[in-house]
Amino acid sequence: MAADFDQIVPEPGVAKPDPLLIVDGVTRNFGGLKAVDVAHLEIPRNAITALIGPNGAGKTTFFNLLTGFDQADEGEWSFDGTPLAGVAPHRVAKKGMVRTFQLTKALTRLSVLENMMLGAVDHPGERISRALLPGFWRSTEDEVRVRAEGMLERFNLTHMRDEYAGTLSGGQRRLLEMARAMMTDPKLLMLDEPMAGVNPALVQSLLGHITGLRDQGTTVVFVEHDMDVVMEISDWIVVLAQGSIIAEGTPASIVTNRAVIDAYLGDPTEDDD
Repeated sequence: MAADFDQIVPEPGVAKPDPLLIVDGVTRNFGGLKAVDVAHLEIPRNAITALIGPNGAGKTTFFNLLTGFDQADEGEWSFDGTPLAGVAPHRVAKKGMVRTFQLTKALTRLSVLENMMLGAVDHPGERISRALLPGFWRSTEDEVRVRAEGMLERFNLTHMRDEYAGTLSGGQRRLLEMARAMMTDPKLLMLDEPMAGVNPALVQSLLGHITGLRDQGTTVVFVEHDMDVVMEISDWIVVLAQGSIIAEGTPASIVTNRAVIDAYLGDPTEDDD
């Protein structure tokens, strides 16, 4: 774990000892609606950070901005010291910041293994000048296949290796998307609602994979509505409401934060009548 999070002051925009991602003054407006208005945020390295908040809080839009799938109106952000504002999504991924989506993006008419192999970057066979010359890329193809099969084993999908990705269950597609993202060997993995539509039997498996990634040095940021999941695996929590950060802190501090209770969690001690 990157830091003793109990020693960090639980307040919006607080500095972290070793931030991997630093965001400053990022805004995004849709007409008269300010979807994102983040003054300052630091994502700690080698930790699991949860991004939570009510529907419409701007969580997915924020992900889209940071990863190049949407353009910010204002602001800047840096990843491991490299500015990323305005950088295209594929270049963001090559720099080591990779994300998944609310709706899984598996290519259903390709096999699970083929989906995995597509996740590899800088394959020489993708260049037109070399695509017709197998001698230039055959060894790389073999290396990618071995790596893909290793990832399938790690994520318990080896038995589905040759099946069409379209035959996978919702939970298996989540595993496939996470495994495919890891083919790039990312420094930061951003997961958008990884538990959505997942059979309860697979939830613990997914949680184990996420914590395992953190333990092996990958920084993880994830959007999630299931507070049991958030409290179980998060090192740090960031709370968005109406596009802005209203709170940051450890799980223990967030559940007692009055602003978070009022905006999102609700007060379990209040009578419903």
